[in-house]
Amino acid sequence: MRPTCRLRDQLILVMGCVAALLSTTLMADDLRIGIIGLDTSHSEQFTLRLNDPANPNHIPGARVVVAYPGGSPDIEESKTRIEGFTATVRDKFGVRIVGSVAEACKDVDAVLLLSLEGRPRLEQMRQIIAAGKPVFMDKPVAASLKDAVEIYKLAAAAQVPVFSASAVRWYPGVLEVANAEPTPARSVISYGPAHVLPHHPDLFFYGIHPTEALFTVMGSGCLSVTRTTTTSESIVTGLWSGGRTGTLQAIHEGAMAYKLIRFGDKQITEQKSDGDYTPMLREIVKFFQTKQAPVAPKQTLEIYAFMAAAEECKHRDGGRVSLRDVMVKAGAPEAWLPEDGKAKPEAPKSVPKGLPKPGAS
Repeated sequence: MRPTCRLRDQLILVMGCVAALLSTTLMADDLRIGIIGLDTSHSEQFTLRLNDPANPNHIPGARVVVAYPGGSPDIEESKTRIEGFTATVRDKFGVRIVGSVAEACKDVDAVLLLSLEGRPRLEQMRQIIAAGKPVFMDKPVAASLKDAVEIYKLAAAAQVPVFSASAVRWYPGVLEVANAEPTPARSVISYGPAHVLPHHPDLFFYGIHPTEALFTVMGSGCLSVTRTTTTSESIVTGLWSGGRTGTLQAIHEGAMAYKLIRFGDKQITEQKSDGDYTPMLREIVKFFQTKQAPVAPKQTLEIYAFMAAAEECKHRDGGRVSLRDVMVKAGAPEAWLPEDGKAKPEAPKSVPKGLPKPGAS
């Protein structure tokens, strides 16, 4: 072998060692993440984005290192999928599988609570909070508003950073609608799938997505809701402070799609695009790094209060239910309660001029 070839080969070897060293250093700086709940596709999709640098949606700064499968034997969607997702994160992404929540919280910097359903969440959160680890809670936060409030109260008392949100909050199309005008939306219609999960209020499972889209555009300040329910859909209309309205069309059966329509001061804006998990996961990693939640507990609990009030409406044959009332019943502290809604919105003082004619473009 000629000297120049030997020199080239040695140089390549040295460069490879330097690259490996740099890679190891960068990996050492990554936050170590533990997952609780491998019975949902989110466990696979989140791990893919965090652990695979070659993925086009890779998010640097954190890596899943350990997971506890969990699972619900009486929920079909859980028991039939947990084995497959466990195998994927273990065999494809090198995640260590452990046998308890406590083990998944050891030697990690933060936790992704991804259990499919809400019933185990309160007990799981007690253990995560006891470990003092910041946690992102995937939907649903719990199987009842009371448990959701208790989770946030425990986290606040222990000063453990927590947050929860639907991925649709950061969909580009949703953000375009939310930022269409500088003034608050006068009203919004949000529709989307609302598959029902046993043991939960009927909007808590999939209904959270179009509900969170609605609140992303309308903002906080919902006072009360009314509801009309059929086998195929539920129409939930919320009254916001200032006389604004937001309507959720939760689709239980039939054709499924997500869409937002915003009625503003100067224009009507429709959602034109969707998104995926990537923007939300960027927010999650940023939250784990800064310990600053992008969505406050009061905001999230107002969304769950909206859905819980809608559930109570169903049992009252659609009659109006106050969000403040359901939050008080759930044990929420005063600082988290919505307004009482006693002020009545003013009726329009006059008919505006220049109304569009039917059929006009």
